Amino acid sequence: MDTLIKVLADGIVVPLVLTAVVTLVWLVPNREKFRVYSRMLLAGLTSYFVAKLMALAWQPSTERPFELLGVDPGASYLNNPGFPSDHALFVWVLVFAVWYGVRKPWLTCVMAVVATLVCLGRVLALVHTPLDVAGGVFAAAIGALWYLDDIQATKKLAKK
Repeated sequence: MDTLIKVLADGIVVPLVLTAVVTLVWLVPNREKFRVYSRMLLAGLTSYFVAKLMALAWQPSTERPFELLGVDPGASYLNNPGFPSDHALFVWVLVFAVWYGVRKPWLTCVMAVVATLVCLGRVLALVHTPLDVAGGVFAAAIGALWYLDDIQATKKLAKK
């Protein structure tokens, strides 16, 4: 069981990253790459900035769940209080980027399931609370707002 939790919490991040990179390099049309990659950069930086502001503004606990329970962590972690979860932030930034960049619902759904499993693994590994994970997802969603106005503009251009 410990191995499964470690794979969920840490291991499946690697295939998720590789999927995102391969998808975004090969499936985004060349004529669209600058526009798409620029938005992704802005979304990622915004998500990171929001997460750091959240961490500065409020920390629900100075200790992680494994520390409170006096057990060993079930996955890797940074030496900080843990709110919001950097893993949750990262994997959901990737999901939103692929959703925006290639518009393949099946791929986005698969990546969303994997990202959800990562988040669940982080909680089961006792390195995060559900609130930590929700905070990371929230910060990623705030960054993804950069995609919405561009999607609306693209739809208007397609109608003309």
